[in-house]
Amino acid sequence: MAVDSSSRGSGGVSWKPVSIAALTLQNSIHILILRYSRVMPLVDGQRYFASTAVFLNEVIKLTISLTMALYSIATDPKTPDTSTATGLFAELTRAVFTEDSWKLAIPAMLFTLQSTLHYLALSNLDAATFQVTDQLKILTTAIFSVLILGKSLSTRKWLSLLLLMVGVAIVQIPTGTGSTHPSVLSMKDLKNGAAFHEGRTIWDLEEAVNEAAHKLSKRSATYEGIQDDFEMAFPEVNNSIGLIAVLLSTVTSGLGSVFYEKILKDPKSDRSASIWVRNVQLSFYSIWPALFVGVLFWDGEHIAKTGFFAGYNSIVWTNVLVQAAGGILVSFVINYANNITKNFATSISILISFLASVIFFDMDITLFYVLGTAVVIFAVYLYNQSPDEARPRPPQIRIPDMEKSGESGYFDLESIVAPARSPLRNTEGLSSSRPGTPSLERRPAKSPDLRMSKQKW
Repeated sequence: MAVDSSSRGSGGVSWKPVSIAALTLQNSIHILILRYSRVMPLVDGQRYFASTAVFLNEVIKLTISLTMALYSIATDPKTPDTSTATGLFAELTRAVFTEDSWKLAIPAMLFTLQSTLHYLALSNLDAATFQVTDQLKILTTAIFSVLILGKSLSTRKWLSLLLLMVGVAIVQIPTGTGSTHPSVLSMKDLKNGAAFHEGRTIWDLEEAVNEAAHKLSKRSATYEGIQDDFEMAFPEVNNSIGLIAVLLSTVTSGLGSVFYEKILKDPKSDRSASIWVRNVQLSFYSIWPALFVGVLFWDGEHIAKTGFFAGYNSIVWTNVLVQAAGGILVSFVINYANNITKNFATSISILISFLASVIFFDMDITLFYVLGTAVVIFAVYLYNQSPDEARPRPPQIRIPDMEKSGESGYFDLESIVAPARSPLRNTEGLSSSRPGTPSLERRPAKSPDLRMSKQKW
């Protein structure tokens, strides 16, 4: 499957809507699972390190991409049937390490940083707020597309981007009111009825203390390290850190995606490379910053004490697998569509994340959040519906020059033998000067000898 502008597979299936729908579903599920994995109860008194999850994500993507790349090379008609496993790996090595493969190191590092920032943001923000704020990647992608790819945007598109920023700003408006009763409602409050504003009893307080005690690891009588246990069981949530993290992730997402699109669609690049080979290149260059910067440098000391897989359970593994699938789907969408289409595909997950956060995470419903979300969704719709200024022109119809061959064609006029004409019926050049006047055939005058012969008869 070569990288080209075609959006259809070999079987006639359009990959564009399929990849967009799959990316939308994956994005919604991934955000919700990632958020839950950061706030769920501890696993054996430990919470997993985000750096290890990012590294495993890249390892899984590399494994899947390598398998599919080998399969595509083995089934390629150009590959001889006598090729061995060593020959296939040699062919894959030549396809991966080309002259321009090093260019993918830039988007690879940006995508790795984006994944790390997502973990930091979702550790401090709820899933729905993260999803709405993360839509600013549409703005950053559009700006970098104009600056790097030279694309042009209509006035209507710029207006929709302005509305997008306004909607995100409305969502971030604080809701503190200073009154005794807060102006927010949650699903937990609605389930408990009107009594949710009443104060806790002594039995409720005792139950809360016992629940907190069960989350703490067993320590010595000196309580050494109990503060670390408490912070791990009840991580401090800082909305400002979460907001800064998601804003930085939108910048890295837009810049990395535009760089990747530029490399994929560059006429000078290797157009014969399949999308799986590109994914191998991208994952290969993403593993090294995830390993050396994240695992060894940032969390190396803590991982050495607790272990690499500390805090892992089925939820964490599901999160890693879903994130790896998303990385592959993003490359498909960029290849068969573009970055702007990718961002709008993920925008529908705002509603999914909002409903799931309200139902499962007891998210507070505020007027500012509902209003800001509505503005963001309208801006997304307006951006998607606006016509592109630079639409590709239809291809010109070119008629190749018809060269004469030895065989006579059906419309070859010269090959048709004209009937013999009498030399006496020569009418060439005797047409009238008036365009509507038909040509008159002139008969030659009779010679005197013929007249004399007629008189004798």
